[in-house]
Amino acid sequence: MEQEEKNYQPETRSRKFWRVVLGSMVGFVLASMITCILGILMMLAMVATLEKSASSMSSSTVNVKENSVLMLDLSSSISERAVEIPFNFGSYSDQSLGLDNILKAIEAAASDSKIKGIYLKSSTVGGSPATMKAIRDALMEFKKSGKFVYAYNDVYTQNGYYMATAADKILLNPVGDLSIKGYAFQLMFYKNLLDKLDVDVQIFRHGQFKSAVEPYFLDKMSDANREQLSVLANSLWNVYLQDVSKARKISVDQLNNIADSMLCSSPQEALKLKLVDKLAYSDEVEKMMKSKMNLGDNDKINYVTVSQYAKTVTDKDNKAAQKVAVMYAYGEIADGKGDSDRGIYSETFIKEFRKVYKDKDVKAIVLRVNSPGGSALASENIWHEIEAAKKAGKKVVVSMGDYAASGGYYISCNADYIFAEPNTITGSIGVFGMIPTVQNFLKNKIGITVDQVGTNAHSDQGSLMRPLDALESERMQASIEQIYGTFTKRVADGRHLSVTFVDSIGQGRVWAGSDALQLGLVDKLGNIKDAIAKAADLAQLSDYAVCYYPKQKDWFSMLFSLKDDAIDEAVREKMGYFYPLFNDMQQVLECEGVQARMPMTIIIQ
Repeated sequence: MEQEEKNYQPETRSRKFWRVVLGSMVGFVLASMITCILGILMMLAMVATLEKSASSMSSSTVNVKENSVLMLDLSSSISERAVEIPFNFGSYSDQSLGLDNILKAIEAAASDSKIKGIYLKSSTVGGSPATMKAIRDALMEFKKSGKFVYAYNDVYTQNGYYMATAADKILLNPVGDLSIKGYAFQLMFYKNLLDKLDVDVQIFRHGQFKSAVEPYFLDKMSDANREQLSVLANSLWNVYLQDVSKARKISVDQLNNIADSMLCSSPQEALKLKLVDKLAYSDEVEKMMKSKMNLGDNDKINYVTVSQYAKTVTDKDNKAAQKVAVMYAYGEIADGKGDSDRGIYSETFIKEFRKVYKDKDVKAIVLRVNSPGGSALASENIWHEIEAAKKAGKKVVVSMGDYAASGGYYISCNADYIFAEPNTITGSIGVFGMIPTVQNFLKNKIGITVDQVGTNAHSDQGSLMRPLDALESERMQASIEQIYGTFTKRVADGRHLSVTFVDSIGQGRVWAGSDALQLGLVDKLGNIKDAIAKAADLAQLSDYAVCYYPKQKDWFSMLFSLKDDAIDEAVREKMGYFYPLFNDMQQVLECEGVQARMPMTIIIQ
């Protein structure tokens, strides 16, 4: 015992400190590892559960009951293709609307005995003119079934009212509002801002109407741009007037007078002018529908949304060996690889398109184009691949959506046949390049200077730190001219027109689909359904299956790719009216190389 006491050494403070520190570190590492492992296991379990749940929900069809009404709420943003979300977050609202499932649902509902009619909610419409036209035409076709279409809203915006005119009955809240005012385009100009910031922009373009660059060196529209936008606005407005006039039996002159004199100042005036059929509240509208369906006051109308109903509609089980492939191309055109849901990336698109036309069972391809354009190089590469598909014996038909302009027209022009809606925005045959210089901004505004060395006279060409010199500018303009020449030659060859004529209607000028038909830029006015039928006819197919590309991702993969979309939507919501300004500036920063792009961002009020 005495020996043990002699051997005992008290623990020093430094030893105790390191024992505690190292022990804590080991404990922290072990705890973190255990927490991480448990977290991964829990996440995997949650993923498995969600996938199983989603699979069962998506595979199980929605039970459409007797006395059902298709609820068509168009206030959500309408994309080309719907994103299938397996969970239902609301009773009467759609989380994701695609033109594809809207048209599919309306067509199927016409022959479904359980669907008695359509209840249209179109206070605002989250789509552009051609999308609205396609949906409205589908509703007009639906009415041939003898079933009703009732439209009701507290407020009708101009576009919302356009859609409502497809209905048998248009009903408006007695203290609501209805707007008809005509179409107007507003452009923002940044020249004065750039002058204040000491930022210079060098512009290269071919085409007096190629006005995408005008906001950066002018403070108002050029005469040429004002002319083309006036013609475009009147062409689009004429489509609106003709459709509304025919549906409501009100002359075009009277509709213009209503807009010019602001005659529709109240719901009572709207009723007096025969723009609506009745002033009512929502419960009264429901009673009207019940009466139409021979239901009692205590009976229930079973509402089903487009997204819900589209899941019950299966494409005809056509196992024909021969196929018509529908290839979607929507968004801006860019070089390289990328997500096809976010744009047309040349390498990604070409890889998918090549698989389609090399499939021996695919006899014809419908290219659904909804694009304002983008990279001229990417457009040329896609054009080349479409040419290769034709040389491989495939018939190619283009169906134009809201836009098929500039690069969007470039990739369309050599199809065997082209369909457009009368209010599709197309043409814009022209190219441009733009190089900003920020050297003075850095020096004069924030006190930064830049210096450099280089091996050759033009080593720093394209740098934002200095303007192009005379030789570099000459070479840049020559590149613009060469690409414009190629573009017009592609159009001339594809549309069997002279290069001189294409140049005269080109110069970057945008056209409505109805005008493009008269100019020979498109073959016929029609929708994607018409294009599919034409493709089958050109390929001499009587029995065929329709398949769609690119294949859409499953909902779980898309869940983790929605971050950018969510951020963009949040920015759009917060910035409101100023979002187009932000978006335009962002596009300038992202532009690389020569652009075949729409001359403006068009928002129709």
